[in-house]
Amino acid sequence: QVQLMESGGGSVQAGGSLRLSCVYSGFSHSDGCMGWFRHIRMKGHEGVASFEGDGPITYGDSVKGRATVSKDTAKNTLYLELQSLKPEDTATYYCVADPRTGGYCPLNAHYQGQGAQVTVSA
Repeated sequence: QVQLMESGGGSVQAGGSLRLSCVYSGFSHSDGCMGWFRHIRMKGHEGVASFEGDGPITYGDSVKGRATVSKDTAKNTLYLELQSLKPEDTATYYCVADPRTGGYCPLNAHYQGQGAQVTVSA
């Protein structure tokens, strides 16, 4: 059974940075895809980043240059670091995984965590 659990959310002032963690089990990132999406209130889902197997990481336009995804395979943990945060980054961030490749992550992934709230104040 695939499980993902995010942590590290919280409140931060604009211009600051934050690192989210996603501990996963029952899944190997090399077998499919993983990534992050966020749900922005009144706006909906937005892709943040994704990768397939050991391929390159793709970032969404709204976070490109400010987001970094990293992996610690020994700890089965995926990280998302966000820098130069803006109020519009306020959202619930979800870690996702899917055993398939071909564009399912991050917005159509089969598995997702419970989400981590990030609130950025001006």
